[in-house]
Amino acid sequence: MATQLGLALREAGHDILAVYSRTMGSAETLTSLIGGIPTNSPDLLPNEADAYLVSVKDSALQELIPQVTKGRADQLFLHTAGSMPMNVFEGYASRYGVFYPMQTFSKERKVAFAEIPVFIEGSDDTIRLLAESISRRVYSLSTEERKYLHLAAVFACNFANHCYALSAELLERHGLPFDVMLPLIDETARKVHELHPLEAQTGPAVRYDENVIHMQSSLLDDDPLLKEVYERMSFSIHQKSKSS
Repeated sequence: MATQLGLALREAGHDILAVYSRTMGSAETLTSLIGGIPTNSPDLLPNEADAYLVSVKDSALQELIPQVTKGRADQLFLHTAGSMPMNVFEGYASRYGVFYPMQTFSKERKVAFAEIPVFIEGSDDTIRLLAESISRRVYSLSTEERKYLHLAAVFACNFANHCYALSAELLERHGLPFDVMLPLIDETARKVHELHPLEAQTGPAVRYDENVIHMQSSLLDDDPLLKEVYERMSFSIHQKSKSS
């Protein structure tokens, strides 16, 4: 996220003053793309930036906050985590908030940030101005509501991608390339732009075709975990289809 967010901010005309990373190599790599001074010491960050964006994994956030806010307690601090509360900054900074772009990010894949929903929290006007400078879809959302947004994103993205990985593994066992699935994956994704996911659902589990389900389940007898995933997913699909 740090790479793609930094690129979007730079393209929107913001000046990146500095980039901190635990390793100087990582900081230098990012500053070569977005500008600023690289550093691996929070003490060397500038003290008068308009905003400090802390984009690290959740487990590192609480450890890093006391370091980056030291001597800068009156500045604006934002974290980009979907599942962490805003109040992690309490006691360390007087101005703080959340700046959560809801998207899956990879360093190498440039994204159209203008289309990415950015969910913000905090009363400082700078937060919204910053978000609206890079995205057309900016929403205010509380910490409690953001927990459920992030949970929903895990289902829509992380779990869906894991299903792709399981599909690829099954295909590879039988000498088939994963790219035969790409037209199916693309059409499934396109459909939910026009239909509610429940309406777009197809397959044997919707009608609970027991012959097909039992046959496919038996093909997974050598992989109990995957067999359980298949059966529970089929049951869940059928239950949701009955309630729609």
